[in-house]
Amino acid sequence: MKKKRRPILLVLVILSGIGLFLGATGILVLKLFTPSSNLFLTEKIGVLTVDGTITSSQKITAQLVKFAEDRSIKAILVRVNSPGGSVGPSQEIYREIQKTVLHKKVVVSMGAVAASGGYYISAAADKIVANPGTITGSIGVLMEFVRLEELMDKIGIDLEIMKTGEFKAMGSPDRKLTESEKEIINELIYDLQRQFVEAIAAGRGLPLEKVRQIADGRIFSGAKAKELGLVDMLGNFQDAVQLTKELAGIRGDVVLVRPEKGSLALLERLMDSGANSLERVLEGFKTRIEYRWHGFSRAD
Repeated sequence: MKKKRRPILLVLVILSGIGLFLGATGILVLKLFTPSSNLFLTEKIGVLTVDGTITSSQKITAQLVKFAEDRSIKAILVRVNSPGGSVGPSQEIYREIQKTVLHKKVVVSMGAVAASGGYYISAAADKIVANPGTITGSIGVLMEFVRLEELMDKIGIDLEIMKTGEFKAMGSPDRKLTESEKEIINELIYDLQRQFVEAIAAGRGLPLEKVRQIADGRIFSGAKAKELGLVDMLGNFQDAVQLTKELAGIRGDVVLVRPEKGSLALLERLMDSGANSLERVLEGFKTRIEYRWHGFSRAD
């Protein structure tokens, strides 16, 4: 009797194993092919972050191009937390966003601060989402000169400059600006101001005169900016994600794709942090012209 039972038990064990295998396989297949599964989900949103003072555009513009060319990326969300910065890099980022919106939807989500150059780059997007208390606006140009003549006299430093033209040493720290130099600088900053105003008017679809009226450097809350037509919607980052999905025609869940970080990313960030700290100290002694809100050197 015992010998007859063994084949039966063996068959039952095998059948049970097959049943468990088929059941597990079925559950796995259902899991993988459900709409909420990320494995086979093709709907992706690329996420970029512009954080702190804008001193360079290379990484941001390169990633914008990468997302624009990636067919699996359906739309792009740019998180801006910046008081602005250098004119050239701000214009380069604006221009790249301007080109990107011709092919894919681009939404900006504003953090604590998106002022001056931070607003400049945002204006090129399809839509802007700001928190009610976001500090934005500050449409204007800032140029700073450091004067060290008294300090140089006290510590016995003389500065001798050889130049090829009357205005070549304009802004030298050992003396005041002449009236002629002030006229030249005013002409420069108002030309850059005109470019700022025109970029905002073009990006936001606003009349030039309306932008000129508020382009005196003043800052606005996100709520006030919405009243003025500078932003489209009040909300947080998740609200911006939802808006991006709607604009891109995405239903269901999405995968937020951020730029890849290599194995040396932490070391690079530490080195960049140290370099940026030194750069900010040194920048205090340089003449610079910027689209930057003077309230912060960095938005954290």
